[in-house]
Amino acid sequence: MPTNAEELMATSVLKLLAEDAEGLGIIASAVQDSLVKPEGLKLDGRSRTFGLEINRFQWERAGKRIPFFRSRAMLAFAGVQNVRSRAVSRDIDAVHSLIDVRFAPDGEAPAGVITLIFAGETQIQLTVECIDVTLLDIGSAWPTRRKPDHEKRA
Repeated sequence: MPTNAEELMATSVLKLLAEDAEGLGIIASAVQDSLVKPEGLKLDGRSRTFGLEINRFQWERAGKRIPFFRSRAMLAFAGVQNVRSRAVSRDIDAVHSLIDVRFAPDGEAPAGVITLIFAGETQIQLTVECIDVTLLDIGSAWPTRRKPDHEKRA
């Protein structure tokens, strides 16, 4: 058991890989309530990848009381053939809250569409060859006093 705040903040480094809908569901749970700015959305057409630099709320460590934790993470999608978006702000100060990540088969398996659903009307749809998703914490966790509250959102 960690003995001080520095040790506690550094103890959680998450790395998940998904190659099917079940694995994507696990990643979706881990990134729920992540925050992303528009400049944190990156498409690399050459390597056919789409990535999000997110501030991930660490649900796996969340108890009923503070401290809660967030960490910087990268959510990456490979085999991206097309990207469509709706209501993604270009405002440099905008922050989008990621609510869910869903997969729907489209055409011949294992191809499909991955939809990133954010609070409000914002969505990003990725047409993919298959599910090939990586989630990786890329920095130490930091404490936060705020825990996302879905009851207040409704």
